[in-house]
Formats: sequence, structure tokens, C-alpha cells
Amino acid sequence: MLIDDPQAHPEPSIPELQRWATERTASIKHQTALSEAKGAKEGATVGRAMTEAAIQKRKERKGKRVAEAAEAAASSDRPSPLLDPVKANTPSLSPSPQPETPALGAPATSASTSYTVVIPASSLSFEWYNSERCTYTTIASAKAAGIWEYPSNLHERAKCGVFRGLWEQGYFMGGGIKFGGDYLVYPGLPSQLRSPNSRLTLIRGDPLRYHSHFAASVLDSPTSALRPMEIVAHGRLGTATKKAHLLCGWDDEKQDLSYLSIEWAGFG
Repeated sequence: MLIDDPQAHPEPSIPELQRWATERTASIKHQTALSEAKGAKEGATVGRAMTEAAIQKRKERKGKRVAEAAEAAASSDRPSPLLDPVKANTPSLSPSPQPETPALGAPATSASTSYTVVIPASSLSFEWYNSERCTYTTIASAKAAGIWEYPSNLHERAKCGVFRGLWEQGYFMGGGIKFGGDYLVYPGLPSQLRSPNSRLTLIRGDPLRYHSHFAASVLDSPTSALRPMEIVAHGRLGTATKKAHLLCGWDDEKQDLSYLSIEWAGFG
């Protein structure tokens, strides 16, 4: 089924646009509230954990400094300012304390907090969307309406013909650009079950279970020019990837196909 989507969007009325804007604003507020509640809950948990860890580290650092000061005082026979209660209580000239950085996970006070808001992008989310007059159930009707043009040239017709010809023989088709071709051709295995009309059914080759047998290249005509270097390249590449390269010639006048496989072989 094909839908001419641009034509399925008529000009919306003002009440429809107002209802859409109201629903969108309500959805944004709801998602923002959920994000804030989730962030506050996670931030409180992480903040408590980080605060306890910071306090423990602070105690360890303070104890280490006191021990180092005591050791230095004992070696120099001088009282340490950290151990002398008079000097310890004497105010020193030090820079003014800097404001503390909020703990990790604490609620942010900045107004630049951002949230991820999901806005439906489907055409069905619009009240004024109507596809009844723009729906086509066949390729022929879509072509008559001018919204479907493929295949529009000889090369596209050749690719469609090759795909259909190999598919009807029971092969499974995949993209072959990584192996120097247009398609990868996977084997089709005949099953032991027969359909009610007594025709042998085929099981398509699963790409996750089987390796492709061929890397297929589409030729627009059975008499298309092919350079010797291309034959060598296709043959060696196919052998290196444990595949045979399949040249598929399409006869546009007869609507017929011809196949030629290339495999690299040693000499002597």
C-alpha cells in the first residue's frame, strides 16, 4: 500500500491547530514533570552516597595531615601548630573561603536545565490528516497517479528482472556492494513438505545461517561490453571471499535473463 503523504495533509483549521498546540503543550509539561521527579530521586540517592564518601575521605586526609605534623614535630623538637592548641585557635591571614561546589547529584539551581521531550512525528498524530483519497493498493494505480516511477530506465528494469528471476528460482537476495556486485545470492533449500496444490515449496536461505554462493552483477544487456580486467577482478575477488561471481545479462526486448559464473582457477 502506497500513500501520497503530502496530499494527505489538507490545510488545518484554526480550532484544529489550537487543539494540537494545547495537546502538545500538555504533553511537554507532563514529560518535563516526570523527568524532574526522576532526576530528583536519582540525584538524592547519588548525592547521599557521594556525601558519605566525601566525608570519609576528608577524615582520612585530616588524620594523615595530623600524623605527618606530629612526625615532623618529633624530628625537629618543635611543637606543631596542629598540635599546639594556642596556635591552632589563632586566626591566620588566609583568603576568603570560596563557595562550595554542590555535591554531585544535588538538584541544579541553574535555569538552563534541559530535558528530552518526545514529540510524535507520525502523520496519524495530526487531527486533520486524511489519507483516504491518497492511498494506492497496486503499483499500477500508483504509477497512474504519478507517485511511483521505479523502474524508470534500462538499468533499473535490469536490476528488477535479475532480482525477480533469481528469487523465483528459490534464491534469497541481499546487498552485494561489499563484495563488488549488486546482489548476494543465498541458496534456497527444498523442503520435504508439499503444499496443497502439490507444488514443491522452498525454504529461503537465511543469511544468518548460510554463506552466499554468488556475488551477482547486473548487466543491462547480454551483449554489454566487459573488460578483461573486470573478469579477472571478479574472479579473484569471488575466490578470495569463497564465492563465485555471477554475471546476469538482461534482455529488455525478450524480458529474458542469461547467467555466466566466474571462478578463479590455478594453472598447471
